[in-house]
Amino acid sequence: MEVKLWNDKREREMYENFAELYAIIKATEKLEKAYVRDIISSSEYETECQKLIAHFKTLASTLKDTVPSIERFADTYKMDCPAAINPTTSAAIVAECVQNFITAMDSLKLNMVAVDQVYPLLSDLSASLNKLGILPPDFEGKIKMREWISRLAKMGAADELTEQQARQLHFDLESSYNSFMAALPNAGT
Repeated sequence: MEVKLWNDKREREMYENFAELYAIIKATEKLEKAYVRDIISSSEYETECQKLIAHFKTLASTLKDTVPSIERFADTYKMDCPAAINPTTSAAIVAECVQNFITAMDSLKLNMVAVDQVYPLLSDLSASLNKLGILPPDFEGKIKMREWISRLAKMGAADELTEQQARQLHFDLESSYNSFMAALPNAGT
């Protein structure tokens, strides 16, 4: 006798999306463990994180009504993936931080120096750094981003950073990024 796993096309798509989410969580868990154990380099880790984040973002919008939280989904399907689920060592948050660092540095290199161009990038970076539980509150990058955001908030939207300010911001971003990457191998250990 044939067993039907779904009743209609919509239900079938939902289960296919669940399967994809399950695979993303499992892949994130393996990636996180490989990185923490120094099996893969940080550049390989970043590349794979970017792919998983892009895949997850596409899927998340489709599943927003059926999956209230990743934690609950993992629990429902008895997934033992603490490194993928635990927000303190989440590869997705790490990749989000990396992406925000790179975007901010690249935009400065492209001479995007108006306050209304720089402020949202630093704000996103600061928010992603604050989500990562492995970083202490006094982490250099968090402090420097707060200082820059505060400085920019006092300027007008159309104001532009001077060449000296832009160089200093790029320097601060780069040194914060290096400190961030140095802090990562200890994640989850």
